[in-house]
Amino acid sequence: MVNNKTIDARILSRMFLAGAKNLEAKKEWINELNVFPVPDGDTGTNMTMTIMAAAAEVGSLGDTDMESLAKAISSGSLRGARGNSGVILSQLLRGFTKSVKTKEELDAKAIAAAMEKGVETAYKAVMKPKEGTILTVAREAAAKAVELAETAEDLDTFFQAVIAHAEETLAKTPEMLPVLKEAGVVDSGGQGLLEVYHGAYDGFLGKEIDYTQFGEAKGPAVTKIGAQAEADIKFGYCTEFIILLDKPMAEETEHEFKKFLMSLGDSIVLVADDEIVKVHVHTNHPGQAIEKALTFGALSRMKIDNMREEHQEKLIKDAEKLAKEQEEKEAAAQPSKEVGFISVSVGNGMTEIFKELGVDYLIEGGQTMNPSTEDMLNAIARVNAKTIYIFPNNKNIILAANQARDLTEDKEIVVVPTKTIPQGITAMISYVPEKNSAENTEAMLQAIERVKTGQVTYAVRDTRIDDKEIHEGDIMGIGDHGILAVGKDRLEVTKETVAEMVDDESEVISIYYGADTEKAEAEELAAAIEEEYPDCDVELNAGGQPIYYYVISVE
Repeated sequence: MVNNKTIDARILSRMFLAGAKNLEAKKEWINELNVFPVPDGDTGTNMTMTIMAAAAEVGSLGDTDMESLAKAISSGSLRGARGNSGVILSQLLRGFTKSVKTKEELDAKAIAAAMEKGVETAYKAVMKPKEGTILTVAREAAAKAVELAETAEDLDTFFQAVIAHAEETLAKTPEMLPVLKEAGVVDSGGQGLLEVYHGAYDGFLGKEIDYTQFGEAKGPAVTKIGAQAEADIKFGYCTEFIILLDKPMAEETEHEFKKFLMSLGDSIVLVADDEIVKVHVHTNHPGQAIEKALTFGALSRMKIDNMREEHQEKLIKDAEKLAKEQEEKEAAAQPSKEVGFISVSVGNGMTEIFKELGVDYLIEGGQTMNPSTEDMLNAIARVNAKTIYIFPNNKNIILAANQARDLTEDKEIVVVPTKTIPQGITAMISYVPEKNSAENTEAMLQAIERVKTGQVTYAVRDTRIDDKEIHEGDIMGIGDHGILAVGKDRLEVTKETVAEMVDDESEVISIYYGADTEKAEAEELAAAIEEEYPDCDVELNAGGQPIYYYVISVE
C-alpha cells in the first residue's frame, strides 16, 4: 500500500513516467481536438515529444534523489520543448521541479506550492496568455491544490479532488474560447495536461506501467556484460531510425511492417503518426529493416548499436564527445561575425531563398515538425556571431525560440516573431547592415506587419470554423486570422484566398508552390492572378514545401 501522506523521489519519478506514458498513448486523440483540421504537427505530438525528452533522462537515472530527478525533468523538457503547448508544459515542469528539488519528501502543501510555482513560471513565458487553454487548466488545478492542502488528510483523496477540478475546468474551456465552442471541442493542450495528471495518479497508486521505452528514447540502456551473457544475446544489433513518410501509413500497412520487423528480431517499438514512424528493433540484420523502411520514405536519426560490445557505452560517449568537440572547433575556426541569422524553413525552394538572402543556418521543420528548443540551441552554437537573429516563421515555434534565447548567455539573441515563411523572407530583406540591432529589429517588426500570408492545404477531418462547414478532403485557404476559403477545386480555392487578401494598397503577390503541386499548374495560377490584379507584381517561386499546395504572401 502506498504511503498516503508523502511521496519521495522514487514515487515522483514513477508518477512522472506514468504521466508521460499516458500522454503518449493519447497523443493522436489529443491531436484530433485541434481546431484547425490541417495535416501537421499538432498539440498531442508536440506535448508528447516534449515530455518524452524529459522521460528519456529520467528513465536513465535509476534510483535517484529529488535534486537529480528535478534536474532531469527540467533540463530534458526545456531542451526537448516543441510547439507552444510543449513549451508551456516544459515551463510548468520547470517551475514545479524548482520548487521541490531541495526536499526529500513532498506532502500535499509542498505539491500544491510546486504546482503554483509551475503556473507562475508558465504564465511568464507567454506574452499574451489566453483563457480557455492549458494555462487555465493548470492554474485552476494549482488553485484547488492550494485550497485543499491545508486540510488534506491523505494524498489519494487530494489528487482525486485536484484532477476532478481540472476536468471541470477543461469542460468549461469552450465557454472561454468561442473558436473551441464553434468547433465543438475542448482545449487540446488542457486535455494533454489532464492526461499527464491521470497517468501520474496511476503511477502514485502503483499501477503496472511498462517503462522500457523511456530508457530507449535515447537508445537502450547499456549494461556491461560477461562473455557468457554476450553469447546468450540472440539478436546483436539494436537498430533505431525515424521514417519521414512519403504519405501517411495506413493501419494495415503499419501492422504488416510490424510483422516484418518481428520476423527479423525482437524488442519491437513502432510508433506512427501522419508524418513520421519511430522504429526500434533488436535484430541480426539491420540492413533488411532499413531497406524495408526506405520503401515508405526517407530515413532520419539512424542508429545501429552492437549490443555485444562490453564497452559500448564508453565508446559511444567518447565518440559523441569527440564529434561535438570537432563541431565546436569547426564553428570556432570560422571568422567571428558581428551579426548572424538563423531561420526555420521547410522545402528545398524556401531553403534556397533564405540561403541566397544570407541566412547562416537553416533549421528544417516548420509546420509539419516543430523544432525543439535544443534544435535552436544547436543552431545558435554553430553560428559564430555576436548577435544572432532568429526567424521562427511559425507562431507555434516562437516560444521555443524565446526559450533558447533565454538559455543562451554568450551571444545576443534577437527573436523576430515571424509567424510565416513569407514574413521571415521579408524580415531578412529588411535587414540593413549599417543600422544597429535595435534599429534593424524595429524595421523588421514593421516590415512583417505589412505581410499577409495565405496557405492552401487539405482538411483531415470534418469540423466547423469561422461559420464555414469543412469536410475531410476539402481544400482550405487559411489566412493569418482564420479560414479564407473552402472548396473542392485547388485552383479556385487558391484564387478565392488571394481575393480575400488583396486590397487597394497591395503591390506584390508572391506565390510559392509546394512539393505536391505541378509547375504547370502553378504557372496557370500565376497567369490568372496577373490578369486579375494588373496593378500588382506577381512573383512565382518553387517552394517545395510539404502539406501546403501553395503559400502566398501579399504586401
